[in-house]
Amino acid sequence: QVQLVESGGGFVQAGGSLRLSCAASGSTFSLNYMGWYRQAPGKQRDMVASIHSGGATTYADSVKGRFTISRGDVENTVYLRMNSLRPEDTAVYYCYYTSRGYSYWGQGTQVTVSS
Repeated sequence: QVQLVESGGGFVQAGGSLRLSCAASGSTFSLNYMGWYRQAPGKQRDMVASIHSGGATTYADSVKGRFTISRGDVENTVYLRMNSLRPEDTAVYYCYYTSRGYSYWGQGTQVTVSS
């Protein structure tokens, strides 16, 4: 089992910034993907950003140039730096961890961007 602990959500005005953090613990492996999905009310959960343990990153088109995903110095820790936030970024953000065919999710953290 893998446990994910997220932090860093909150309320911000349009144009502002937030940083989300996620730490995975338990039966983790060095080779993995970690990242973030988000889900707005009434909508499906969509991928936001992903990072491989080797450093390769992927972003949704809607956040390219505004969000940056990175790995922390502590193994299996990831950060999502969100700049130039827009009201349409408002959602619950979920951290995930995937390795060896198994996926795990965090409890979610709310991000609210006011116009």
